Amino acid sequence: MIDHPPRYVVPSATEATTVLRRLAREGWSTREGFAVAEPGWDLAPTRLVLFGRVPDIETVRLAVLAAARGAGVVAIADPTGDLGRALVDDLSRLGPVHRDPDEMPESAPESAVSRLVPEQRALLERLADGETIAAAAAAEFLSLRTANRRIAQAREALGVRTTREAVLAYVRQRRPGRRDADC
Repeated sequence: MIDHPPRYVVPSATEATTVLRRLAREGWSTREGFAVAEPGWDLAPTRLVLFGRVPDIETVRLAVLAAARGAGVVAIADPTGDLGRALVDDLSRLGPVHRDPDEMPESAPESAVSRLVPEQRALLERLADGETIAAAAAAEFLSLRTANRRIAQAREALGVRTTREAVLAYVRQRRPGRRDADC
């Protein structure tokens, strides 16, 4: 069962339907469209998944805002087109984005490190090289608060409690001899 909001960008309505049916079976409620009228910022407790086509940049913005507020997103967009790439890039800043309707976060045979977003990997790489969180944040052009949030998300994804444990888990699981930019 998925315990965080799912994010999918798929190329067709058929694939979106596959994802939506599975999410509905797992207790998520689905609604077409990305505009959110619900009061309050945090939508995660509602287990709401918004879905639809992404025909323009305004819809990209609405989908990303909904995801930032904790809603799940199943977007129909060409992942190789400009809008699809922009959507995947923006959603990736919030967490993993799935492009395969059969891919489920818990069952994917990937390492925890591969599920980290690029900012998280970059921060952990810098921490592994001995930098402080403040120095790593500055080098990655992030505020200290954002860096701390990204590291906290990385700890959760890696299943550890401390930043030190996250760095150790990252170092053990990353590809040997490869830097984040090479992955």
